Amino acid sequence: MEEIDFQSDSFADVVARDSRYNARAYALLTDVVHYLSGEDGKHCSGEDILDEFKERALDQYGPLTYTVLTEWGIQSTEDIGEMMFNLTESGRIHKDENDTPESFANGYDFKETFLGPYQV
Repeated sequence: MEEIDFQSDSFADVVARDSRYNARAYALLTDVVHYLSGEDGKHCSGEDILDEFKERALDQYGPLTYTVLTEWGIQSTEDIGEMMFNLTESGRIHKDENDTPESFANGYDFKETFLGPYQV
């Protein structure tokens, strides 16, 4: 997988409006959405975004994923949904009329997903 370029966008305006989440979290999520939507800008479901977010986070941070994400303010899939809507409000990504924060509710248990594979 391609390394995320955190320097291309500081996300300062988004963080200023909602400082619960680190700019690096927004960069990771934006990278996920752009990858899934492709060049044609196709719509991505909440489930697809959550699955790709999980895969990319685990691929990049391995056993430290849970620690990294919680330090960035992300503790649940609902947080990913909140971030998605923050990115939509900033104009970085687009949503359609069917997108709701509930699309990201109860996607997976963070501790089980990000700590479970590494527990002995």
